Amino acid sequence: METLEGAERCFPQLLNNSCMKPMPPQSDALFIYILLSFISLLTTTLNLLVIISISHFRQLHSPTNLLILSLAVSDLLVGLLLMPVEILFTEACWLLGDLMCAVYYVVVFIITSSSVGNMVLISIDRYLAICDPLRYTTRVTLDRTKICVCLCWICSGLYNSLILKDFLRHPDSQNSCYGECVVVLNYITGAIDCVFTFFGPITVIITLYLRVFVVAVSQAQAVRPHIAAVTLQRSVTVTAKKSELKAARTLGVVIVVFLICFCPYYSPSLMGEDIEDSSSSSPFVVWLLNFNSCLNPMIYAFFYPWFRKSIKLIVTLQILQPGSCDAKIL
Repeated sequence: METLEGAERCFPQLLNNSCMKPMPPQSDALFIYILLSFISLLTTTLNLLVIISISHFRQLHSPTNLLILSLAVSDLLVGLLLMPVEILFTEACWLLGDLMCAVYYVVVFIITSSSVGNMVLISIDRYLAICDPLRYTTRVTLDRTKICVCLCWICSGLYNSLILKDFLRHPDSQNSCYGECVVVLNYITGAIDCVFTFFGPITVIITLYLRVFVVAVSQAQAVRPHIAAVTLQRSVTVTAKKSELKAARTLGVVIVVFLICFCPYYSPSLMGEDIEDSSSSSPFVVWLLNFNSCLNPMIYAFFYPWFRKSIKLIVTLQILQPGSCDAKIL
């Protein structure tokens, strides 16, 4: 290993086995830490507002919003747990030991997989709402949605525990030196993981949203010539369809942003390479993946009036007043 100028050993007492990490210039490091800390704080705060909004206001208790709530929980965990670890140990030494290294990566993989699963559920929800609106309310209920969300998280935990079983047994087996935290998925495991957590879900998501887009366009063309002659009942129906289409468009933006942020992470599998996660490798790719958790609530704030209203009620502490859960948000 070539000794870098200005490098320091992670554990000076282990002269032969300790890793050496280059220390970045102090001014640059301070700016980066402040920026990343702000992103972590913003991610945590915005997703916490989403969770409080949907949990508190009864008008927001719908199957679609329950899926958004589940996604916000995974995004909150990214801002609350994963981002701080990346800030502390990016370009630095891993000081928490092998056990915490294993726990950290299991949590990372579970949160990533659950986010993908939530995106698939959101796509299915929008597909049923737009393409089969007459049976949507009977087929998609709160109880069924809760079951699907729970299964998503449970399957994510079981699946990632399975693909990381060797790493969990020997979390230090892939470390090149003491003071490093790294997990490497070989080509076969990486390819399987890529299929189950990227290609498969992305294929389902794109297929469903293409179908939603086609149906939405055809509905808009069918409704337009009859707008002038609609009765009050049909006007309500049209309004409901517009609401569903708006929700589909908003969640479509969420999914496009999701694809942009996730594709670079899985690009090694596309080129037939091993996927490596470590405390110091590919920081841009890791932070792009994590930054998706900050963008989601920003999209809600931009497209959803109910989110802006609920934020106002939360910030002004009006949710502490009796009966605030029945406030008119929609």
